[in-house]
Amino acid sequence: MKHYKRIDTASRFDTVIVANGAFPKGEVALAILRHARHVIACDGAARTLLGQGFAPADITVIGDGDSLGDERKARLRFIRIAEQDSNDLTKATRHFAGLPTTSPGSRVAYLAATGKREDHTLANIALLMHYYREMDIQPVMVTDDGYFIPTDGDSSFETFVGQQVSIFNFGCRQLESEGLVWNAFPYDEQWQGTLNEAEGAAVKFKADGHYLVYLTFQGKNHDA
Repeated sequence: MKHYKRIDTASRFDTVIVANGAFPKGEVALAILRHARHVIACDGAARTLLGQGFAPADITVIGDGDSLGDERKARLRFIRIAEQDSNDLTKATRHFAGLPTTSPGSRVAYLAATGKREDHTLANIALLMHYYREMDIQPVMVTDDGYFIPTDGDSSFETFVGQQVSIFNFGCRQLESEGLVWNAFPYDEQWQGTLNEAEGAAVKFKADGHYLVYLTFQGKNHDA
C-alpha cells in the first residue's frame, strides 16, 4: 500500500516546478518554495520569481523563451525547448524526469499551476495523472487551499478530522474507502467524488486503477 504523508509547512521537496498561474500566497506553498533545493520555472514564471527575490542562479528556466527578453535570458540558466506539442509545464516536467538525480517515484511539487485562465488550470490538474503514469514520478500540486496527489491501487493518506477530500476516478472499476464520511465507489463522473470529508487521522483506498485525490489545508470548521 502506498502511504502519503500530510502536506504542511514542514513538507520538503528537493525540486519545485513553478508554473505561470497565480503566484501562491498560502503559507504552505511559500514554505515549500522557500526550502526547495532546485527550482524549475516555466519561462513565464521566471520574472515573477526574480521579483520575489530569487537570484538568477537559483532558477532553471524551461520553455520557448517567448515570455523573456534576450537580456534576461542571458542572465538566467535558460533551457530553450521550442516544440509546441507540449505546454511549458510538461516541458519542465520532462526536464525534471530526465535529470540524473531523478529516480522512479521521485517527488516534485508544482506551484502556481492554477488560477488565471480556467482552461489552463483544468489542463494542468489533469496533466498530473499523465506525469504519474507516463514519467514514473510522484507529482504533488500545491495551491493556497490544498493539494492534489495522483495515485493508483491501494493507498493511504494522512488526514485530520474535518479535512475536506475529493476523489477523481481515472479508470478504476473498483474503488472503496475507509475513513471518509461517504464511502468512495468507482465514480462515472468527475464531480461525483468531490466534497467528501475525513473522519480521523487517515483515509485508506482500495482500488484497481488510477485516481486523483485532493485534500484541503483547513477543515470544514477551520479547526485544523
